[in-house]
Amino acid sequence: MNRKDFQSLSRMRLDEARVLFTAGHFEGAYYLAGYAVECAPKACIARKTQQYDFPDKELVAKSYTHDLGRLVEAAGLTDALKRDRSNDSGLDSNWEIARGWSEQSRYRLFRREDDRKDATVQGVEYGILGGFEAGVLISAVDSEKGGVLQWIRQHW
Repeated sequence: MNRKDFQSLSRMRLDEARVLFTAGHFEGAYYLAGYAVECAPKACIARKTQQYDFPDKELVAKSYTHDLGRLVEAAGLTDALKRDRSNDSGLDSNWEIARGWSEQSRYRLFRREDDRKDATVQGVEYGILGGFEAGVLISAVDSEKGGVLQWIRQHW
């Protein structure tokens, strides 16, 4: 994998998340939207890697994670993110939303056919809630102003 591969994967996973969301497959949409963000700091990490250099063991270990905060740290973007979050309330709230994603979301069910008739949360049916959560994450990731990917792309 190289920098361009991670950039392409980030774009593809976001496109796939949008398609799944539109088709009502909220679990997959949520998972892939987060995965789109995961690939972006990995592109930044790859950018820091010089051809023919032996990789730093610590950086390699930090790079093999799904934790978005740790990836931003490994990419050397922690200070920039902190600064930009303090100057941009949209980025600040969108980062908080995206940071809540984890690879464990692939096992998360927003709705189950058995529960669909009965289960409501504050009067909202599970399927709608799942769509809401996926939509919020996609928006946080993809927003033109204050969007997480928009911010990371400035650094990749």
